[in-house]
Amino acid sequence: MRFLTAGESHGPQLTAIVEGVPAGLTLTADDINVELKRRQGGYGRGRRMQIERDQVQILSGVRHGLTTGAPITFVVENKDWRNWQDVMGAAPITEEEAGKVRRQVTRPRPGHADLNGAVKYGHRDMRNVLERSSARETTVRVACGALAKVLLRACDIEVAGHVLEIGGVQAQAVHYDGLADLQARAETSAVRCLDVSASAKMMAAIDEAKQAGDSLGGIVETVVSGVPIGLGSHVHYDRKLDGKIAGAVMSINAFKGVEIGLGFAAARLPGSEVHDEIIWDAENGYMRKTNRLGGFEGGMTTGMPLVVRGVMKPIPTLYKPLQSVDIETKAPFAASVERSDACAVPAASVVCENVVAWEVACALLDMFGHDQLSIIQAAVKRHRQAAKEF
Repeated sequence: MRFLTAGESHGPQLTAIVEGVPAGLTLTADDINVELKRRQGGYGRGRRMQIERDQVQILSGVRHGLTTGAPITFVVENKDWRNWQDVMGAAPITEEEAGKVRRQVTRPRPGHADLNGAVKYGHRDMRNVLERSSARETTVRVACGALAKVLLRACDIEVAGHVLEIGGVQAQAVHYDGLADLQARAETSAVRCLDVSASAKMMAAIDEAKQAGDSLGGIVETVVSGVPIGLGSHVHYDRKLDGKIAGAVMSINAFKGVEIGLGFAAARLPGSEVHDEIIWDAENGYMRKTNRLGGFEGGMTTGMPLVVRGVMKPIPTLYKPLQSVDIETKAPFAASVERSDACAVPAASVVCENVVAWEVACALLDMFGHDQLSIIQAAVKRHRQAAKEF
C-alpha cells in the first residue's frame, strides 16, 4: 500500500489517495471519522479545533461499504476556508489585489519549516511553506491510519496508544488488561494518560504554560498486539519493519525521537537485562519471557506486542514569540504568531497510533498478499498455525 496527501492548512480541503488496499474490506466513513474526532481532542488544543469538525468523504475505491481494490480517495474539508479564500485562492491576482489580501509572511518562526522551506523553494512569502508544513496535514494521515486499523482488525491485530509524559510530568506504570482496556481508559483522560494522578498534574502544567504564553511537549506510546511472527525482514535495511516504523514516527510534525521497547535505556543495562528469553508451550507456540525489545528482533516481529514511543517537542508557535529576522529588511523582530495549541501531545498520541498502524498494515500485506481480504486472512491464519508448530 501507499498513499499521497495534498492540501494546505487554510486551503479548501485535505486529500489522500490510497493505493493497494485489498478488495473485500468493509469500510465506512464512520470508521475514519472516529479517529479524526480522537485526533481533534485532548487537553491543551487551540481555537482551530473549535472551528473544524473533521468528517471524511470517501470519493472512490469503496462501493456499498466494501473496498473494490481500486485507489481510495479521502477528502476532509477545511471549514475555515471561507475566511481564507482570498488569501489562499488558486487563481492569479493583480499586484493591487495582492497588497490587500496576501497576508504575506516574511518573518520566519523559530522551530518551524518557514525559513528552510523558503530558501529551498525560493519563496519570498513564507506562507507558501507554513501552509503545507502545518500539522493540519496529519488529518489525512490519520484517515489513512484509520483504514489500516480496520484492515489489521480484520486479521485480529489491535492498535492502541496513550501518553506517558507531558512537560516533565511522568506517568507511573499502570496495569491494563489488553489493548481494549488500555484504549478505553486512555479515552477517559483529557490527556490520554492512564495514571489518574499524573493526568491532573499534566493538565495543571498545560494551564501554567498557556498562561505564560508557552508550550509543552511530551512522550507518547503506541502498542500493537496480535502481530504474527516475521513481519519485516532481516535481508535488507529498507525492509526492516522497526526501521520503517521509526522513520514514520519521526516524520510526524514536531517529533524528535523514537524508541522501541527499552529504547535508549538499553544502553545503560547489561545484555542479560535487555534480551528476551525464548519459551515455547503447546497452546501458544514460541513466546518471550519478557518484551524488552518491544516485539522486534533483526528487523522482524517476534509475535510479542510492538511497543513504540515517540518524543514530541513543544510546539514552536508561542504567544510569547521568540526572536526572528525579517527576510526583507534583515531587522530583528518577534516571530509572527499563527493560531496554535499550548500542548498537542494527546492529539499526537492518536497520530502516532495511526502512523504505526499504517506501517504494520503495509508489512502485513507485503507478507500475505494484496488482492483479496479473504485470501489474506486465510494466509495469516495458516502462518500463525505454522509458526506455532515450527
